[in-house]
Amino acid sequence: MAIQISGSFGSRQEEAQRLGRILRPKKQGEQATFYSIVTRESKELDFAMNRQLFLAEQGYAYEIRYFEEDVDFEA
Repeated sequence: MAIQISGSFGSRQEEAQRLGRILRPKKQGEQATFYSIVTRESKELDFAMNRQLFLAEQGYAYEIRYFEEDVDFEA
């Protein structure tokens, strides 16, 4: 599993290369997951949307999940 916290300074090709390494077939059929955390209504969101378009053109599938502000994370 890889979690990308900020990707606004990386190129689309760098992200595709990172994904290629992470998602390469694993021993025993295990699957890898790549998460990119992006803040809504930010400049970073524009970068993320452009990267997602590029990755989709390269054949990568992705899913966008939104988290609500009022979620209680206390244990």
